Amino acid sequence: MARTSQDVTEAELAVLEGLWNKGPATIRQLAETAYEDVGASQYATVQKLLDRLEAKGCVARDRTEGVHVFRAAINRDELIGRRLRAVADKLCGGSLTPLLTHLVKAEPLTDQDRRMLRDLIEKHGK
Repeated sequence: MARTSQDVTEAELAVLEGLWNKGPATIRQLAETAYEDVGASQYATVQKLLDRLEAKGCVARDRTEGVHVFRAAINRDELIGRRLRAVADKLCGGSLTPLLTHLVKAEPLTDQDRRMLRDLIEKHGK
């Protein structure tokens, strides 16, 4: 199945995780987070992943300093929403109900989870 231009690969997700967890970073800093020993090939891999994420609108590059600094242009919740919407579109005819029903049935919800879901439904269900 063809991948949409907004899909994020697992390797790209690992780079985004680094930006979400540590904030803006250089290629070198992200490579050091991902690899124990950073050589030219690891640096080039992270650079390529950042280039792809930038093209997808997931990261932004600050070019004002001598070294480029990258930051996440989307947050975790936005990516979760994109992925869940894609799953609903592919597997549920665009409806979120079967997806949500399955998730709720798959694992028991805590009292706090149930309260949060009720609050969300009340707030956004109108």
